[in-house]
Amino acid sequence: MRTYADQLDRLLEGALAPAWLVVGDEPLLFNEAADRIRAKAREQGHADREVFDVDRRFDWNELAAAGRSLSLFASRRILELRMATSGPGAEGGTLLKELVSDPPPDTVLLMLLPQRPDGALWSSAWAGAFEKHGHVVQAWPVEIDRLPQWIAARARRHGLELDRDAATLLAARVEGNLLAAHQEIEKLALTHGAGKLDEDAVAEAVADSARFDIFKLGEAALAGDAARSLRILDGLRAEGTEPTLVLWVLCRELRAVVSERRSPGGGYQGRGQQAQRRAAAVSSAARRLGGPKLRGLAHLAARADRAIKGRGEGRPWEELEALVASLAGVELARAG
Repeated sequence: MRTYADQLDRLLEGALAPAWLVVGDEPLLFNEAADRIRAKAREQGHADREVFDVDRRFDWNELAAAGRSLSLFASRRILELRMATSGPGAEGGTLLKELVSDPPPDTVLLMLLPQRPDGALWSSAWAGAFEKHGHVVQAWPVEIDRLPQWIAARARRHGLELDRDAATLLAARVEGNLLAAHQEIEKLALTHGAGKLDEDAVAEAVADSARFDIFKLGEAALAGDAARSLRILDGLRAEGTEPTLVLWVLCRELRAVVSERRSPGGGYQGRGQQAQRRAAAVSSAARRLGGPKLRGLAHLAARADRAIKGRGEGRPWEELEALVASLAGVELARAG
């Protein structure tokens, strides 16, 4: 059977299959899948574990001998193959097909292939044996449009309930790096404990180490303070802040202004003095920025997004500078 890493828990609910192939190029999901299979095997008494690092010089007779021998230290065992190549070759493939089709007693075979395989793997007899007699677990990167949902689901494992905007913020913060997302979620769980978190709480956490508060950038630009806005932007750049996160904050402010123009008083909702200051800034910007100006700002935001992703001609920080200045009411001279 072939499945995905996020569906692995369901497969581990019953009796453990004798053969597992974990394949994929997403490190977090790949390593977690391997860890969960090992843990389930230990839970079912497979206390002995033999590890084989397989490269082009690997002697497959070692694995064959291990398959024929009995464990010296436990009644059950794991034979783990860590692949450094894209496949086992003809000799290894033949042996693997035999071991998977007729597994040694009280043995779990775990093969780890930490890369994206080519089409030849799926048509090989040995991979087909894993699918027929065991399980193939695929660990692929999460598509960017699914990342907020993945983050929200991962947060629930830690007792956190992230709303859509909070999950979207974290997705922008980590730029598709699942390990970074996992680390941010762990930090949120440690600092906030279980419970619900909105985008403001997450925003404060991810920007906590910055001397130039990234969210003050948006407030200054909304207030029309171009000099302060550009000074904060320079500070964020010097501190190594990700341009993706800066753009997310600026787009967040633009959405609030658009919402305020459509429904006065609805552009921003929140409690506390900081929330009141931002609500006032959003309201002021909504009065200052008309429809044509907002459409121009949306165009600048799109340019910045393309530059950050390497799909545009501009440079990310220069495009962000133009967007910040325009949001604050100043048009910068641009080359070309």
